[in-house]
This record gives sequence, C-alpha cells and structure tokens, in this order.
Amino acid sequence: MRDYYYEVTITPSSHKEEIESFLMDHFYNGIEEVGNSLILRSEEPLEDIIEKTKEYANALSKIFSEKVELDIKIEKKENQDWIENYKKSITPVEVEEFYIRPSWYEKKETKIDIVMDPALAFGSGHHPSTLNCLKIVSQKVKKEDKVLDVGTGSGILAIAAAKKGAIVDICDTDELAVKEAKKNFRLNKVEFNKAWIGSAVNLKEKYDIVIVNIVADVLVFLAKDLKSCVKDGGYLILSGIVEKYLSNVLERYNDLKLIKKIQEKEWITLLLAK
Repeated sequence: MRDYYYEVTITPSSHKEEIESFLMDHFYNGIEEVGNSLILRSEEPLEDIIEKTKEYANALSKIFSEKVELDIKIEKKENQDWIENYKKSITPVEVEEFYIRPSWYEKKETKIDIVMDPALAFGSGHHPSTLNCLKIVSQKVKKEDKVLDVGTGSGILAIAAAKKGAIVDICDTDELAVKEAKKNFRLNKVEFNKAWIGSAVNLKEKYDIVIVNIVADVLVFLAKDLKSCVKDGGYLILSGIVEKYLSNVLERYNDLKLIKKIQEKEWITLLLAK
C-alpha cells in the first residue's frame, strides 16, 4: 500500500444522475455520493477519468442545450487504509435466488453464490440498476440460453446468467472493464463464451436475452443494433435509465413489447420482448 492516495470530488451543476451513471461505467474503485458531489479515490492519478468526465459533460451540454459545468477538486491525502474502511461498509446483497457477497463473507448454501469484492463497488448489486437487472435475470434466464451482456462492467450480470447455465458473451468499450469482468468470472469459477472490447454494433449473432445496463442516451443511440441481435421471441433487458429519459428510450423501442418496468427511486429497468 502506498503512503498517499488521490481523492477527486466532482460536483456537477446539473444532470448529476447522468454523470453518476457515466462514472459507474468508467471507474471501478468505488464512488462515494455526498450531497450533490461524487467522490473518487485511487492510489493512481485520476487524470484520465477526469478528462473523460469533462468530455461527457460537454456532450451533455450539447444534447440539452445548457452548460453542464463540473466543479472538480483534486486532493492528495495520506493513506489511512481507506480501502479497508470502505470494505467494512459493504455487506452482502440478496436478490431473488442470488447472494452477492464480498469474499470475506461466507456463502449461503441455499442461494446462487456470486463473489464481488468492493473494489468494484458499482456492479456489485448495491446500485438499483444492477439490482433490478439481477431480478429479471433470475426470473428469465434459463439453462443453455444464449445471453449477451453489453457494457458488462464488473461482469456481475453475465456471471449471474452463467451461474444459471446460460452461454454468455460479454463486451464493453472500456478495455479495463473487460479485464475486470474476466477476473471476476475466474473468481466465481464460471466461464464466458466470447468477450470483446467494443459494443453490439453490426453483430450477426442472435441471442435469447440481451442485457444492457448503461446510460439512457447510449440505449437510444444503440437501439437499432441492440434490437437486431435479439432473437424473435427473445428478451431485451434495459437498465441505467433515469426516470426523466424514460419516454426517449421507450420511443426508440416501441416496436418491442413492454413486459415489465421496475423502478427504484429515479432508476428504471425495462424488460422488453421481441
């Protein structure tokens, strides 16, 4: 462990939910939410994620025709084992038949065991978007189903599907995410079929279930490609949708049948059938 770590506090002028969702997809060391601020900590400098977040804020500014400003505070602090303190705050999550736990907790014999250590806090089952996807995975994924997890992140949703006997493919535009997902597959002693850095654009393969837990504007942008890789009679699980953008998403997927909508706070997850 190093003597110092970096702490970055990002306070957006507006569209905090979108910024939070973006960071969930691009930062894997845990994010603390304090009021309107999002706090990132790492023993490595965070210039890369800061620049990516600035670029995303500029994109939001263009989309919504309003200036989205970021107040960014960077501090170098003495390392007092904040990782261990953070670990203590993470407890297991029980979702339908799944039991998601840090490795230092014992598994439950009556549940499907998924181990996710808190260095990957988002995608650990604690965020509503992930939790509600897990509910639908539990209800809909069957043995031998072909499943694609787009924007896999930590890999938790794909791992859950694999634990149910599905044949799973994973992809993410972030190379680090794909590496972390592969590591978590090994940790959970399950296998994926294929993995690639990228998205679901121009895929020839058809899947029984496609899972996409990413920001709403990307769901809108990828709508044609996501729908095209679902088999007739198959399902599309869309999550990471902030309530105020629900109508935009539904409009782009109005040729599919809405089977279920799950909402927790401002976060919405949809189950659609083709």
